Amino acid sequence: MGDPTSDADLLRAIAAGDEAALARAYDAHGGLVFALAQRVCRRPEEAEEVLQDVFLTLWRTAARFDAARGSLVAWLATMARNRAIDRLRARAARPDAAAADVEPVAPAAATPSPVDGAGHAEDASRARAALAALPPEERRALELAYFGGLSQTEIAATTGEPLGTVKGRTRNALSRLRGLLPRSLGGVA
Repeated sequence: MGDPTSDADLLRAIAAGDEAALARAYDAHGGLVFALAQRVCRRPEEAEEVLQDVFLTLWRTAARFDAARGSLVAWLATMARNRAIDRLRARAARPDAAAADVEPVAPAAATPSPVDGAGHAEDASRARAALAALPPEERRALELAYFGGLSQTEIAATTGEPLGTVKGRTRNALSRLRGLLPRSLGGVA
């Protein structure tokens, strides 16, 4: 296959067994997946395992991806978040792991090329700006869900708000973000 550049082309190539396409997808989205996983797990070694698991899943299931349901970056981010939360909950279930828990750390930066670093910095800046544009209560619901690893029920218990309110805020926030973010970050702008 040629040089796939769009996510749809990458997915078709990956589904056809093109390892180079998987490498391009990893280069394009691996930093985001790792940063999200580390933000939730708070441990680089667990974030690396989540990263590997997400891209292995991409390799195995690329043919089942439905672009009508969302973007590749949104799918990868959702997989990363879910797997990181699973690891966090598994760790909490082990009594010896709770004692070894560490304070959150800033995501470890891989050593991207200057061009890659500039692109990731620009994406991060756009994502932060979009989050900052949300009403505070919607932003808090998303932060608790995506970075705190809480379910909507747990968010309701933490904030003392009704579950329906939390669900509505989360839905509204995601809808607003879709309108604020560029396509490259899973939005429609």
